[in-house]
Amino acid sequence: MEEAKQIARGIFKQTLASVDIPRAMERRVVRSGTQVQIDDWTCDLREFSDVRVIALGKATHAMLRGFAELFSGVKFSGVASAPTSPGKPIANITYFSGGHPIPNDDSFHSARSALALLNGCTEKTLVIYLLSGGGSALMELPLDAKQTLEDIRRLNQLLVTCGASIDEINAVRKHISAIKGGRLAVAAAKATKLTLAITDVPHGKESALASGPTIPDPTTVADVARIASQYRIGEKLPSSLREWLASPNLPETPKEGHPAFHNSYFSLLLTSHDLFHAAHHAAESAGFLTCCDNTTDDWPLDRAVEYHLAQVDELRRTNPGQRVALISDGEVSSPVTGQGIGGRNSAFVLACVEKIAGKPIAVLSAGTDGIDGNSPAAGAVADGSTLARAKSLGLSPRDFFSRSDAFSFFQELDDAIVTGPTGNNLRDLRIFLALR
Repeated sequence: MEEAKQIARGIFKQTLASVDIPRAMERRVVRSGTQVQIDDWTCDLREFSDVRVIALGKATHAMLRGFAELFSGVKFSGVASAPTSPGKPIANITYFSGGHPIPNDDSFHSARSALALLNGCTEKTLVIYLLSGGGSALMELPLDAKQTLEDIRRLNQLLVTCGASIDEINAVRKHISAIKGGRLAVAAAKATKLTLAITDVPHGKESALASGPTIPDPTTVADVARIASQYRIGEKLPSSLREWLASPNLPETPKEGHPAFHNSYFSLLLTSHDLFHAAHHAAESAGFLTCCDNTTDDWPLDRAVEYHLAQVDELRRTNPGQRVALISDGEVSSPVTGQGIGGRNSAFVLACVEKIAGKPIAVLSAGTDGIDGNSPAAGAVADGSTLARAKSLGLSPRDFFSRSDAFSFFQELDDAIVTGPTGNNLRDLRIFLALR
């Protein structure tokens, strides 16, 4: 059974190598002299007196490398916030090491620096925003000056552990932020604005990416009230935030039609389609009849596990004697129920352990950013022998699951997937392999 786990690891590694960000930027953004084009948007760099760059998210460094190559010879200044320091800093970019998934001091400092950079933009300014997942925590500043970093950290901790979906989490974040929900575009209202993004959110929900700092926000004050009530957030918040969210004068975020969006263009450089394509190709190259499915995005973890394992069984039944693979992406909902180490990816695999016991099946789930919750891993992998191996060591999958300690379980079995930060951030990737 060990073979299937190793193949799954290989497919994941090959997929990560295939979704290279600088090369994606080179393919998508065409520059010919002073002319720049992406999709149906074009501009002539000669029309602008200055170029300013704001980069935030887990893929910041790779996106900036691609940008610097594309805009070689063009003078620009910028601000960047990422979870790690750059290997090779780019001149005229001020770097910050923001916090994730909870903001830190640099998250606030980077936001102030970005707003200062955008202050004074004119019609002769071109602002390029480079966005990727994780930006919500990496750059932040509350609208209300009474709210402290500790207040915002408390809010984020509550949001990411209460079971709310990512779009619900971001709806709340947007309504307390001077950055999110289109407000970073409003800060450069007169400028021409181009946003290039690497998405870790579902198609059609781009306003959830980094909490949508450069596009109109579809969420409302009414949504915030519902979410706070449904997940009982308000009663646990510091008084400054509780009063802000409960205020009848809570400011609404900028919507479609706001003047700041009239001279603004948004384009996705890499999406889940690119991730699927790379993983599908890698699985087929390994000799598997492969299907892709993104049905379970935002589903509860247990429901997603049952659904996908049923699909694998059906693939085995209808293709006897063949190696089959199922590729899935997106995020599942996995509320934290204990003080352990891990995230939704390792928890997903842990929930599969008993269900695949004794079967020629391997399950891998990992984040393409290399990070799974509060663990040092990207995720984990298991196969039909995992349960027996765990029992021989006195490890109970259910016990570890109840303590939200999936990483510790798989670390004991040497089945945690540790990549370190990848410099990318598309979506979580799940790989199911059946050898027969």
